[in-house]
Amino acid sequence: MARIMFYNIVRFLALITIQVVLFKNIGFYNLATFFPYILIIMLLPLGISNFFVYVLAFATGLAIDAFYDSLGIHAAACVALAWFRIVFIRITLEIDVRQSSDSPSWGELGSKWYLSYIFLGTLIHHFTLLVIEVFSFTNFLTTSLSILLSSLSTFAIILLISLLFYKRKSRVGI
Repeated sequence: MARIMFYNIVRFLALITIQVVLFKNIGFYNLATFFPYILIIMLLPLGISNFFVYVLAFATGLAIDAFYDSLGIHAAACVALAWFRIVFIRITLEIDVRQSSDSPSWGELGSKWYLSYIFLGTLIHHFTLLVIEVFSFTNFLTTSLSILLSSLSTFAIILLISLLFYKRKSRVGI
């Protein structure tokens, strides 16, 4: 369990640093932005308590808000992502898998489940983030395009990160 905590702390520090140092300054005409820091929330162990998921999501959002000078919109989007994570895992996984201490991964849960989990989570996060940021229906098409392009670009970055750290499913006795 200490090893899992250590990996999650390192992941938290690495993704926050990469987000602030690299991806804060990258964007395409204010339509597409990259937010791979959401992997912090999405890759938490499956068996972690819901309360702890919400607390970590809020803390992650506040950390990003501190660097982006935004007034809690990342915290709100991360809490929405935590809610999605809890509901999605509860609906799609069996009880024994939900109670394991494994992180959701491509190798353990399969590509279909992992890709839908990452894409829908990214979409929920970006929808919440950008709707709260704009908080108006005057530029509905621009906001919708920004949600779509930001979600797709973040999804692509997350897939690249996932492929870099891909681990095959462990098979006992082989």
